[in-house]
Amino acid sequence: MTDEKAILEKIEKKDIEFLRLQFTDILGTVKNVAIPAKKAEKAFREGIWFDGSSIEGFVRIQESDMRLDPDLDTFTILPWREDGEKGEVTARLICDVINSDGSTFEGDPRAILKKTIRKFDELGFEVMAGPEPEFFVFEKKNGMPTTEPHDFGGYFDLAPKDLASDLRREIILALTKMGFDIEASHHEGADGQHEIDFMYEDVLRTADNITTFKSVVRIIAEQNDLHATFMPKPMEDANGSGMHTHISLFKDGENAFYDGSDEFGLSKIAYQFLAGLLEHAPAITALSSPIVNSYKRLVPGYEAPVYVAWSDVNRSTLIRKPGSFRPQDARLEYRAPDPSCNPYLVLAALLQAGLDGITRELEAPEPIRENIYELTKEKRKEYGIETLPDNLKEAIDSLEKDEVILNTLGDHVSKKFIEAKRAEWDEYRSTVSNWEIDRYLEKF
Repeated sequence: MTDEKAILEKIEKKDIEFLRLQFTDILGTVKNVAIPAKKAEKAFREGIWFDGSSIEGFVRIQESDMRLDPDLDTFTILPWREDGEKGEVTARLICDVINSDGSTFEGDPRAILKKTIRKFDELGFEVMAGPEPEFFVFEKKNGMPTTEPHDFGGYFDLAPKDLASDLRREIILALTKMGFDIEASHHEGADGQHEIDFMYEDVLRTADNITTFKSVVRIIAEQNDLHATFMPKPMEDANGSGMHTHISLFKDGENAFYDGSDEFGLSKIAYQFLAGLLEHAPAITALSSPIVNSYKRLVPGYEAPVYVAWSDVNRSTLIRKPGSFRPQDARLEYRAPDPSCNPYLVLAALLQAGLDGITRELEAPEPIRENIYELTKEKRKEYGIETLPDNLKEAIDSLEKDEVILNTLGDHVSKKFIEAKRAEWDEYRSTVSNWEIDRYLEKF
């Protein structure tokens, strides 16, 4: 645990002027309030009050007083504000949201994940997770973002095709200064598309890292007069951006998902966890693919998962068991999430679904090693392969029917999230698109 005294000493030594206290709303948008660093001790011991009624999905105006409680383990100096010659040195802390009576706010996504983690703690499990977030970098014109790719490289390309290698390097250097352990970075398959992976961490730190990562990528791109976006499908004729998420459980220092005697190296607990993920996948989709645009990515033919099945080598399935050489590397890869999601809610839902599988001792189906995209509808039915929801409305309908995932979110977040997403869908379905104008205006 980070020591309060050590942080105060660093603030003085580094001549830090401001602290940004960050938290996340229900839809995954990062919010922050800046305070003078001289107020740090007060913030650490008493928290900082704010108006919760102004935050998406939080509370009504008559219940507005809320408090930010900084997590000292998340203290880090912002690299782009580290040079005093360029501006005031600024540091950041991620906060938990507290009610005026001192209780944990039930609508705080971070608190929902922490509550789910405690269930695994009680069973002696440590939860580890690692994401693979993808993003696009576009040119700007007259200060506004376009959909013109910054480069035209392909998968794993090098310069000169990959013009963004220096940009990725700059992003990685910033992340490393903030404590990230970067595992790999590369150009993705579409023009202007990239991926930067960071190492497996405990699941709460992973969720914190995802929110930090998205902010850093966009800030560094902006400083280079570019626009980085985590929109799942910004270009219709290219692959979308996903955020494949790897999960494993450890117990007494050993990987609880590993069994060397199994064909796939998976333990009984891993299969039960996997079965839980498959059973609750439709409801999880509302959280892992949370915007209208998410479902433009989840279509056959663009390497995105559509079918509720699992395999070891098959990348057309929802869940994959990646290859590994060491017992500690045994894990499950859930391939549906995209980077527009709220990582705290998605990880909480994935964990609770897996825990439900363990608790009920569910049995996983046989793996599918054929390319599901090439199977006929009749063959998929024979194999018992279901599909993920086709759109946001279907996903929300599935969420409303899944008591396990609803209970994970709690009444407050379930209600506010569903309300927001139904409003988004209603607005979308009443909007007349350019595609409709081009196709129908002269024809009819």
